[in-house]
Amino acid sequence: MSIRKPLAGLKVLEFGQIAAGPFAGSLLADLGADVVKVERPDGGDGMRAWPPLSVGAEGGAFSENFASLNRNKRSLAADLKSETDVARLRRLAARADVVIENFRPGVLVRLGLGYEALKADNPGLVYCSISGYGQKGPYAEKGAFDVTVQAMSGVMSVTGEEGGPPVKCGVPIGDFCAGLYAAYTILAALIRRRETGTGAFIDCSMVGSLIGVAALQTSEYFGTGTPPRRLGSAHPRNAPYQAFRAKDDYFVIAAGNDKLWWEVCEAVGKPDLAHDPRFKSQALRARNQAVLVSILQPLFACRTAAEWLEEMDRRGVPCAPINDYAQILSDPHIEAMNLVKPLTLPNGVRTHTTAYPVFLSDYAFEISRPPPLLGEHSEEVWHDWLEEAVKRV
Repeated sequence: MSIRKPLAGLKVLEFGQIAAGPFAGSLLADLGADVVKVERPDGGDGMRAWPPLSVGAEGGAFSENFASLNRNKRSLAADLKSETDVARLRRLAARADVVIENFRPGVLVRLGLGYEALKADNPGLVYCSISGYGQKGPYAEKGAFDVTVQAMSGVMSVTGEEGGPPVKCGVPIGDFCAGLYAAYTILAALIRRRETGTGAFIDCSMVGSLIGVAALQTSEYFGTGTPPRRLGSAHPRNAPYQAFRAKDDYFVIAAGNDKLWWEVCEAVGKPDLAHDPRFKSQALRARNQAVLVSILQPLFACRTAAEWLEEMDRRGVPCAPINDYAQILSDPHIEAMNLVKPLTLPNGVRTHTTAYPVFLSDYAFEISRPPPLLGEHSEEVWHDWLEEAVKRV
């Protein structure tokens, strides 16, 4: 007997482009929601053109980036400047549980697809707007991409090596943290709707999301009055807690308490370091970590990274190699977690994608729909959503 997906029956209209909106939509789609992606007829979501573009045996290229955020969705092509198409979209919105959009603030309002317009016909609608800086405030109209929001939010001020140039996080965390907060808050609003019957408007900003996940950095500033600084892979309150270079490669250890620190001292053949007055507590080790690194680094350079990782694992010291994505995606642990899944693109190319990464009992993630061709499901959606409404009447 098949098990009902957690969000089966939930209808979502996604006016999403590139990353933040589509990621929020993909989280709901992966758990079973019927997510209909509304795209412009002339090219659709701009991410459709992003490489890598995999070409099928009979021609036709398809973006693997686009595929990663848009599996399990349907695509509907509509011209938002057409009164006819907008009127039809309003009819769909009247049947939707959720609308997700990440246009600049005010764009969909001007087109007659804003929250106030849509809730008139659907008071239970949960409408989530994702933007760089939110719907109000002096920066609301300011353009935003992940790197600019990483800079504005403070993330880049603590990323990179001390004294070095600004560096962004290699993963677009501005887009993806906003998508996570959006999906989480959408579900919270839906739970509240069960009791009240009333929907909600959600204003989810990338800058707010990045400040939200920087709780340790913001609380450090509130507690000291001094902004946190770049420390590379090191930690302001723990040491040794960073990357070190072995004979052949870098590796990471995280000796986050006194017991683990004593194990590191034994591992490097320097048990006396545990009693050094400069390093006797976590706070002292963090304060004197430059000196500590100068002592440990030459010792770590005498053996290979693999040897140190084996030694630290044996002693229970948290440690890790610094993997690239080729290494981690082929790692036996990731295989055991079943996080890599086969995916067939619409052009027949066989590739892979990552699964929904959280285990939920009595539910198994599956790719029930491949990423859609532009407008592939337009007529199907009109029929499914609107015919269903007629039947209920």
